[in-house]
Amino acid sequence: MNSLAICEDDSFMLEKLEEMAQCYVRSRGLNTAIRTFASGEELMQEPGEFDVLLLDVELPGINGVELAKKLGGRSQVIYVTAYREYAVDAFDVGAVHYLVKPVVKEQLFPALDRARERLGQRSREILGILKNGAYERVQLSDILYCEVFDHELIIHTKNGCYEYSGTLDVLEGKLDGRFFRCHRSFLVNMEHVVQQEKGAALLTSGENVMVSRRRQQEFRRKLLEFLRDTLV
Repeated sequence: MNSLAICEDDSFMLEKLEEMAQCYVRSRGLNTAIRTFASGEELMQEPGEFDVLLLDVELPGINGVELAKKLGGRSQVIYVTAYREYAVDAFDVGAVHYLVKPVVKEQLFPALDRARERLGQRSREILGILKNGAYERVQLSDILYCEVFDHELIIHTKNGCYEYSGTLDVLEGKLDGRFFRCHRSFLVNMEHVVQQEKGAALLTSGENVMVSRRRQQEFRRKLLEFLRDTLV
């Protein structure tokens, strides 16, 4: 859990929630950035996306449930409210938990544990990229291939490219078994390989990715494994 946003219009409750969140982070040994907001409009102006949203339902202007719908994304949402009747609406938008005021640590800590568990399950399918001070999330299944060029990493996806400073060695350690190091400068997602051509892999996008001579035999074996696994 890299980031947590708390949105609560009651200044006293906002301070208490922040204190409990800080206590939780320390107790779990986490390095989580915690931000506080007094309204949904203020939160919506914040660039990027938070891992966890701790939202009061009864906010001035846009309420917490509508706020979560507008923000969309992949944030894990925990609602805080004085009224139990909002529970159905809360879970309709996939909330992690629904806490009734006054909130205590014995309620909040298990809810945050559950949010982190959900994040962990999802993170196995997501690559987080820190770009211009904000985190961007890329689905592994959307990645076509990755390359390094002039000390810059370029991640090619179905929806465009992401560029940032880094190495293929570090990136490879964050990816799963569907990715193959076919060249010292390329990692390819085998799920998007259509066929092997002379010295190259043809992708579903129509692009060709270079396969080094010494890795062609291993690449062919990997491709056959993926084709066998997808046969019905």
